[in-house]
Amino acid sequence: MSVLVRYGQVPEVARFAVAVDEHLHRGEQVVVRTSRGLELGNLLQDWKPESLEDGSSSDRLEAELADLRIVRKATTDDRRTQQERQRQCESEFATWQQRIAEWKLELELVDSETTLDGEQLILYVLNERGPDCTKLSLYAAAGGLGTITVQPVGIDGMIQLEPTGGCGTGGCGSGGCGH
Repeated sequence: MSVLVRYGQVPEVARFAVAVDEHLHRGEQVVVRTSRGLELGNLLQDWKPESLEDGSSSDRLEAELADLRIVRKATTDDRRTQQERQRQCESEFATWQQRIAEWKLELELVDSETTLDGEQLILYVLNERGPDCTKLSLYAAAGGLGTITVQPVGIDGMIQLEPTGGCGTGGCGSGGCGH
């Protein structure tokens, strides 16, 4: 069994394996593990531990959704940490805009967020996936600015990775246009 969770500053919805043994309610905040790290999400449906009693193997489910699983209910500390990280992203927004301009990249920064575990900064840019996304990641890494994922967005939301070739399928990271 899996459940739907909405997560991310520019929201995504995905199915997540459940790694908790307690009842979870629609609308409840949960900590999820994604390919980017730990993030807060909102549960879009109820979950009852007895849902696994239908013969489904939790081992099989874990293998299917290895990168996407609910780790726990969000705690007050989790919510506080996320608020602090969001305030930090907001205070650094103009600095990132300035870097993009100085590096002469044709990208428009529209939002940013840091994963709950603080391991990764996600920069959302209004742009198609292309070489400037990769350059932004490389310049940030060369400048010692941490682990960065550049995620292009359009009017319809996230611009997904192409199934073959292109950035994100090997050399420069997964889940976004760079690491």
